Amino acid sequence: METTKTTSKGVVYTSYILQGIVVLMFLMGAVNNILQTEMAVTGAVEFGYPEDSVLYLGIILFASTVLYAIPKTTFIGGLLLTAWLGGAVATHVIHNDPVTSILFPVIFGILVWVSIWLRNEKLRALC
Repeated sequence: METTKTTSKGVVYTSYILQGIVVLMFLMGAVNNILQTEMAVTGAVEFGYPEDSVLYLGIILFASTVLYAIPKTTFIGGLLLTAWLGGAVATHVIHNDPVTSILFPVIFGILVWVSIWLRNEKLRALC
């Protein structure tokens, strides 16, 4: 007889709330990039990205966020968003930005994986 552990409702709700916060933040950024708002274009150009790349970056971020929001593809979406955030950290390091600018994407990366870890028994079993 095999016993299975169940995740409490509070933990599941917490994970969905964290995931919702992350999804909303990334969707705002993706929509800004897709619409090529002045803020998005100016920010990208200041960091050395070509103006033409803003739309493509927005599409990539939007697709990654949607994958993260769908339960069956959360893991691949989490990987893609982690890669996105790694690029954000690298960009801030290259431009010698303050530590707070570097920590923001790191904290979001942690939130991405904590929300997945809270509801994934296999992932929690690794700890």
